[in-house]
Amino acid sequence: MNDLAQSIRTIPDYPKPGILFRDITTLLGDARAFRRAVDELVQPWAGEKIEKVAGIEARGFILGGAVAHQLSAGFVPVRKKGKLPHVTVSIAYSLEYGVDQMEMHQDAVKPGERVILVDDLIATGGTAVGAVKLLRKLGADVVAACFVIDLPDLGGAKKLAELNVPVRALMAFEGH
Repeated sequence: MNDLAQSIRTIPDYPKPGILFRDITTLLGDARAFRRAVDELVQPWAGEKIEKVAGIEARGFILGGAVAHQLSAGFVPVRKKGKLPHVTVSIAYSLEYGVDQMEMHQDAVKPGERVILVDDLIATGGTAVGAVKLLRKLGADVVAACFVIDLPDLGGAKKLAELNVPVRALMAFEGH
């Protein structure tokens, strides 16, 4: 996947000094790289029964929608609190400096449905762990969590593995 990694732009000191921000908008803007990333995310589940793909706001919407299309599955948006118009279920999740909440429509997933969670990047895992717990609260069978990028030094993929959620990441960047 090294050549796919070349389509990721690294922005130093964003959003704060010492952080290397991994920007996937360059990958999304490159038709071949975008297609390849989606194909690689889908590959392990091609031919399997996946009912829904849940995407985490906002880049997870872009990737998750494309993955859902490829799998002929429905798409479920996982949003920040207060953004969904119908009756929701919510969960608090940990951020680097505090707590936030995310929501899904209460009828977005039926008990027992096989769901794949998709986002652009897994770092500390707070958001992804919260999303998995929210999906499970509605009775979903979370088959896997898929990301373009893993930042393994931050431990998020390990936290998902501890919840018995297999993690698929197309590439890893060591260090922050």
